[in-house]
Amino acid sequence: MKTSLVELKENEVGKVVEILGGFGIHQKLDALGIRIGVEVKKISSIAARGPVIVEVGNTKIALGYGMARRIILEKLI
Repeated sequence: MKTSLVELKENEVGKVVEILGGFGIHQKLDALGIRIGVEVKKISSIAARGPVIVEVGNTKIALGYGMARRIILEKLI
């Protein structure tokens, strides 16, 4: 089931299957280690469109709501 990163619940893991947007967002996320095929764990988020904190490998990253909603994941069980 595909879902955006903002819709993932805390401590759920998903595999990135699509990134919505152009070259700029792909380049920024690639620099952070977030690219298609990578597993991402959602650590926490702030309600009302606040930042989303994720874990990629051993690194924790805070993403803005707008960027996080463009990351489409396949939930992993």
